[in-house]
Order: sequence, then C-alpha cells, then structure tokens
Amino acid sequence: MKEEKKLTLWERYLTSEIGIEFKSCLYFFAILFFYCVVRMVNGSTDASILHMTEMIFTCYGIGYFQVYVLWNFDEAEKLGIKEIAGMVICTALYCGISYWGKWFDRELLPTLLFALYLMITYICVFYIYYSKRRIDDKKLNEDLKLFQSEHRPREK
Repeated sequence: MKEEKKLTLWERYLTSEIGIEFKSCLYFFAILFFYCVVRMVNGSTDASILHMTEMIFTCYGIGYFQVYVLWNFDEAEKLGIKEIAGMVICTALYCGISYWGKWFDRELLPTLLFALYLMITYICVFYIYYSKRRIDDKKLNEDLKLFQSEHRPREK
C-alpha cells in the first residue's frame, strides 16, 4: 500500500493562489455590482474602466493581504473577534481606496453604504465557506462509509 504524503510546499502555495484567485473574482463582482447600482441611482449608465481596473487590482492586493497576513479570516472555523477585526481592516482598506480613487465621487453616504455592504458581504462569504466545509465533511463521511462497507472482510 502506498504511503500517504503530506502536501508539498508547492501544493500549499498553489492552493493559496487558487483561493486568492477565487476571492478576488468574488469580491470584484460584489464591488462592481455595488458600484454599478450607485452609478445608476445617480442617473448614469456609464462605468469607468479606470475604476474597474483599480477595483480588480485592489481585490487581488487585499486578497493576498487577507490570506498571507490576516489569517484568511473569511475561511475560519468560527466568526470571532479576530475574524471580525480582519473584516473591518479589509473594509477600511477598500473604503480608503474607493475614496482615493473617487469610485463614488468622494461622497460620504455611498462610501458609508459601501462599508456596510462589504461587511455584510464578508459575513455572507464566511457562512458560505462554513457551509461548504460542512457539506464536504458530510460527503467525505458518506464516501468513507461506502468504502468501508465495500471493503469489509467477508465472513466465511
């Protein structure tokens, strides 16, 4: 029987990179949606390509920061003070960059609503990851039981 090996450094790195890619796309879509709603509420159907470029680069930058510095808080096992602190830090970064980049024309109300929206988004993403882990655990346990029942020694 083959000996099970631990994940290599490359495999761990690759797993982190795939996670960052997924997070960046997820948060970019959420931010772009909010941005477009604000633009439409203000009577514009145009979106700035410069703003969208800033958004995607910001999502990647904060994704790396979140995974490598802030303990990947949205994929944590529990939602505690540390995880909420990570959410607040990243929300502050997004809001600061949005204000600097004039995503919402440096208007205070849309920026505050953006902060609230991001906090809700982070909480939703946390529970999505939490639910996914629970479902994966159930599937693995079912697969294990099936495997065990198929590979039991037969009685003579």
